[in-house]
Amino acid sequence: MADAALRQSSAPWLLSLPSLLLFVGLLAVPMALTAVLSFHVFEGMRGIQPTFTIANYVQVLTDGYYYELFLRTGLMSLGVTAICVLIGVPETLILAKMRPALQGTFFVVILGPLLISVVVRTLGWQILLGRQGPVNSALLSLGLVEEPVRFLYSMTGVVIVLTHVLLPFMIVAIWSALQKLDGQVAHAARSLGAGPITTFRRVVLPQLMPGILSGAIIVFTLAASAFATPAIIGGRRVKVVTTAIYDEFLTSLNWPLGAAIAIMLLIAIVAVVLGSNRLVELRFKQVFA
Repeated sequence: MADAALRQSSAPWLLSLPSLLLFVGLLAVPMALTAVLSFHVFEGMRGIQPTFTIANYVQVLTDGYYYELFLRTGLMSLGVTAICVLIGVPETLILAKMRPALQGTFFVVILGPLLISVVVRTLGWQILLGRQGPVNSALLSLGLVEEPVRFLYSMTGVVIVLTHVLLPFMIVAIWSALQKLDGQVAHAARSLGAGPITTFRRVVLPQLMPGILSGAIIVFTLAASAFATPAIIGGRRVKVVTTAIYDEFLTSLNWPLGAAIAIMLLIAIVAVVLGSNRLVELRFKQVFA
């Protein structure tokens, strides 16, 4: 009996062992090595030295340049997340009202871009948003602008492309929550005299909040850690934390400073996600109580 109980208690650990080893080998160990590297001394002529220091973190925390980078990255990520929520919620609700055959077709359209490399998609957007590209040509033809809009090498272009890249993650998260939604509750609210807006705000939205929060966390973290899109669309004009890390590793060759910036980015993302998640949960508990 004792052996059977022991095997039963150890079964979950044995089943999760492959994924745990994968997590440790591909994420935990590299991040630990990066953290150790961030404390090394770097000398321009001699490279990385086997001595330890906190000077890299002091430089990041005291230099206004890095404050600007982190602020720009945070605002960019928040903007992309907000746009994805504003587009993803109504798009998912419309998708839920479609016939099953149309749902499958539109799901392929929505998720299809995920099958293409993010670099290829970003290069495609670079053509679309160019001064002579289709977007500017359409705006000029419609008379909405008098001269081509500078989408490339601007934060506007980066936000547009990141929104297109990350919107499917928001839709999938909201769709998962929508499948658990009891449609009869909304009908009951309407039958009791609640209008469409009140029904959505007091009945539908609270049930969608887990999906919205999950999608927002995914989109925010992916936007904050995105490299290819800011590097290609933003270029040298729009510097964010990830491009700064790239420059330190491959241009300045100051790997310890690049590692310190990477660790600070990880800490900032975790803090923002945990803090905002807790704040939003408390807020909606007060509103919908």
